[in-house]
Amino acid sequence: MTELLQQVRVIDPVSETDQLFDVLIADGYIQAMASHIPDTSSDIQIRDCRGLVLGTGLVDLYSHSGEPGFEERETLLSLLQSAAAGGFTRVSILPDTSPVIDNPALVAQLQQKRREGKGEGGNFSPLSPPLPKLYIWGAITLDVAGKQMTELADLTSAGVVGFSDGQPLENLALVRRVLEYVQPLGKPVAFWPSDRQLTANGVMRESSEALRLGLPPIPASAETTAIASLLELVAAIGTPVHIMRVSTSRSVELIASAKAAGLPITASTTWMHLLLDTKAVKSYHTSLHLAPPLGNSNDVAALRAGVRAGVVDAIAIDHAPYSYEEKVQAFAEAPTGAIGLELALPLLWQYLVETGEFTALELWRALSTKPAECLGQKVSAIAPDQLAELTLFNPQETWKVERKNLHTLSSNTPWLGQQLKGRVVQTWC
Repeated sequence: MTELLQQVRVIDPVSETDQLFDVLIADGYIQAMASHIPDTSSDIQIRDCRGLVLGTGLVDLYSHSGEPGFEERETLLSLLQSAAAGGFTRVSILPDTSPVIDNPALVAQLQQKRREGKGEGGNFSPLSPPLPKLYIWGAITLDVAGKQMTELADLTSAGVVGFSDGQPLENLALVRRVLEYVQPLGKPVAFWPSDRQLTANGVMRESSEALRLGLPPIPASAETTAIASLLELVAAIGTPVHIMRVSTSRSVELIASAKAAGLPITASTTWMHLLLDTKAVKSYHTSLHLAPPLGNSNDVAALRAGVRAGVVDAIAIDHAPYSYEEKVQAFAEAPTGAIGLELALPLLWQYLVETGEFTALELWRALSTKPAECLGQKVSAIAPDQLAELTLFNPQETWKVERKNLHTLSSNTPWLGQQLKGRVVQTWC
């Protein structure tokens, strides 16, 4: 099918474009792009796209799949459909499933499930989304136990996108050995720096709010000391590293200094850490029990500035589905995490772009081209003769976050029942 998108706002971080164009798409490719493309054929489907945004496809650095082991939370298919409905054309899953993704056979099994999924390829509406590309992080340690390394070379041959446990690795001798082993494999390795001893039984960032709410605190140093240790190892060994889930202002300073010194590191924060701070926890909503915990207002400001400046390279979704029964507990007892694949773009656009704090290009870069670069990949420019990997977004469409309106099987989000502004209209993958 040939489609002509008329007067759509093209946001392309690759070419630094934010401009109105007519865009002609056919057979999976961008055929033409100009200020005006005349309608010369009756076979062309013409769409008036005034007010809509056409951007490069969104890329999620890391999220959690319920399958295998926790299919009541999320299947692989529902995860990918949720990602597609949220505008993502590539999604990467962490290995903390059951069993853990620590062997080539499981990698092959999941990729086969992806290939067998319905709706693969083509373009779609969120009502029946095809599936985005699936990337799989291979576990660093067997059973994510943090004691023995997996066969990293075998997992590389199986096609993992990189290596991460998605959990803190506190054995620094093992971290050093991992950095030495992974160096010749040419795959990214991602760590979540967090000192479990300093975290202890904490569930909320150390603050006056934590005292008022009576919740066990987690000091910012639980993250920053772990980051400092990791940076020392990177400086000594030279292996490129991705730092996950950055959540404190001091962490941003450490990463900025390390980058200025030439260390080969990239970093990401999660979308919820850019939008909410400790004050939100007063609701005791268990979907606000996150790991790492929400920071204070200074942390949020530093993270936003870090993303805009490129110190924090990318925004990750870290989609973590849980069943209703798992989340209906006391705040401190509920598992950490919240869903986000279908909510991140609308909320980030509403609270960062429409307020003028971020430009559209700055947000799109952090959700698209920069996450791809952290994975060692590239995103094609929106230009003639390029593959159409695109997201069409309506910033003005309103919708209600309800179970029936979500593709994910879970609904653990503090925005459940609320009206949102902004929704993905169509995606080419």
